[in-house]
Amino acid sequence: MPPPKDVVKIAIQMVGAIPQLIELQQTKPLASVLKDVCDAWSLPNAERYALQYADGRQTYITESNRRDIKNGSILRLTTSPDQEAEQLYIGIQSKNVDVKTDSLKKLASLSQDITFAQEFISRNGLKQIYSIVEEGNDTGEMLAHTLKAFTELMEHDFVSWENLSKVFIKKIVSYVNMSAVDASIQQLSLSILENMVPTSHLLFEMVKKEVTLDRLLTHLQATNAQLQLKAMALLIALLLSAADAERRDMMDYLREKNIRQFIHKNIIHSSEPLGDEMAHYLYVLQSVSLNLCEHRMKMSMDPYSQEERDLLQSLRQTAFESESEVPSASFSTERRRSLCAKEFRKLGFMNNSNPAEDLRRAPPGLLALDNMVYFSRNTPNAYSRFVLENSSREDKHECPFARSSIQLTLILCEILHIGEPCSETAQAFYPMFFGQDHFFEELFCICIQLVNKTWKEMRATQEDFDKVMQVVREQITRTLNLKPTSLELFKTRVNALNYSEILKLRQTERLHQEETLAVPVLELREKLKPELLELIRQQRLLHLCEGTLFRKISSRRRQDKLWYCRLSPNHKVLHYGDVEEGVQSPPIESLTEKIPVADMKMLLVGKECPHTKEKSSGKQNKDVLELAFSIVHDMEEYCLNFVAPTRYEFCLWTDGLNVLLGKEMTSERTQTDLDVLLSMELKLRLLDLENISIPDDPPPIPKPPSNLNFCYDFSQAEQ
Repeated sequence: MPPPKDVVKIAIQMVGAIPQLIELQQTKPLASVLKDVCDAWSLPNAERYALQYADGRQTYITESNRRDIKNGSILRLTTSPDQEAEQLYIGIQSKNVDVKTDSLKKLASLSQDITFAQEFISRNGLKQIYSIVEEGNDTGEMLAHTLKAFTELMEHDFVSWENLSKVFIKKIVSYVNMSAVDASIQQLSLSILENMVPTSHLLFEMVKKEVTLDRLLTHLQATNAQLQLKAMALLIALLLSAADAERRDMMDYLREKNIRQFIHKNIIHSSEPLGDEMAHYLYVLQSVSLNLCEHRMKMSMDPYSQEERDLLQSLRQTAFESESEVPSASFSTERRRSLCAKEFRKLGFMNNSNPAEDLRRAPPGLLALDNMVYFSRNTPNAYSRFVLENSSREDKHECPFARSSIQLTLILCEILHIGEPCSETAQAFYPMFFGQDHFFEELFCICIQLVNKTWKEMRATQEDFDKVMQVVREQITRTLNLKPTSLELFKTRVNALNYSEILKLRQTERLHQEETLAVPVLELREKLKPELLELIRQQRLLHLCEGTLFRKISSRRRQDKLWYCRLSPNHKVLHYGDVEEGVQSPPIESLTEKIPVADMKMLLVGKECPHTKEKSSGKQNKDVLELAFSIVHDMEEYCLNFVAPTRYEFCLWTDGLNVLLGKEMTSERTQTDLDVLLSMELKLRLLDLENISIPDDPPPIPKPPSNLNFCYDFSQAEQ
């Protein structure tokens, strides 16, 4: 008979004693449980002891988390958190250097536990940490343990970062700015400043003033990958916390210092593989840089602005005035106006008498004008060829340069997500972005020439404008998905992807998506579905058995803590636990936490998950919501919360968990996989029927004959 839900069978260890095997009554107060355990070992003063997990993070057991204890858990009797906090509080004030260092080392380890952290902070322990940092001149092991302990204690959000003194902050800053300091101390100091910056504008201003961009660039150039990563994290935190004008100034300064070239050469093309954290920071840096275009993108043209009118006139002059034998200044006002209108029409403006009207739409606003001017000034030959070539075509076949440029700018803004906030988790940056100055403008120059090329390939007329731009969008998107490493490579690949290639790709995809709709084929599809769905179920469970590395994300900042989860080979237990960076596939024995599949009650996704509801007071992050799921277990009281690294992993895990729960697989990936498998299976089965039309209805059964005299009489043959 299975034990009641409120009883768990556990083992309790103590150094120098024989372990106890007990049945823990979850309804019994924890103090009474401790009293019984201490009595069994003849230990007085049970209130001075506590239980903690023997493996993993060795968390203290409290009334609030005791329900997480599973059958078969191994606990350890140890000093209670309040006693431990008191001893370490005294230990870190010791005059004996060895005692003080050991106490700080233990403090750094125990501070990860929220119960201990609360006890230590309640004794004003942080004040002692401040004193060690503010008054000490040590830059060795003791300081590293102190900063580590401080970081872990602040992680629990019991104390506001705004409570830190200027002396403390300046001391942390000094470790970042000093050259002769151990790398581990600089990493911890950079991490502390990174956490500090987003919490208040005052702290942002202080850090920005004290830690110069030059100093951060020096750390970025370090050979130590972790130091490089923490420096990049602080740089990104400063950029995200800055006001628009400050951010623009900072980006201009970084551009002057050639940060782009350094990142492209020494980080992206480094011999070491790029980690997830660095990939995310490069994505944010790219996003922040591209979003500098947002101001011009949202600004409509002012027809009364002389500067903007001059830019507009420069387009016409570059294209036409060099070829005119008679200067337009010699014409009358009316003639000059008529000539300008004619030339603006040739340039492809819809409103040739007042071309500024074409640029009133925002987005793309003035960004389209900037791109056209950049194209005309930096590639004048290509610009003149584009305009003059289309001027000589028939009116209905000319490709309108201005109209195309305005629409193309809008398309590029949408593809590159200009004006959208940075995602908390995305890692999709374009390597070629860091390989080119004036990336957006140069990309436009390549793509506007692509528009003209595609226009000619499609033999388009004015009525086909939207169709051409749709093909161009597809050409750009498909090429960007290949992640070209340079704009030159992008140019080569996008030009190779001509209109006929796009048609072939569309046809291929259509054939993959569409199947013959004949009734017999549809019936065959339905017959094959159960077998193929079972195949998909087995694949999902196999993926769960292999396991996945998940990242812990707090509401305050992106964290670099990792945990791993995998299903046991017999599909009966889900194993999970914290792992270190760089561990790809930990053995199942090292994952100390367990959830029996039999205890799983339901699966929650998206907004239903408790870890997404916790953030409901702030701005919900769309990416996290799309990747979040939770397993409810133990009478719907406890949840194991996940944020999948990718949408692909989300689909596989939610499908696999639904299989374990005996429910249908509901992800979009299931339908995609089923369609692919059905397509392959149908093609194999219908291979012999190629080029043979399959009727919708089976052939009619002929009527019975009027008589059966044609039948052979076997009885007569036997005689």
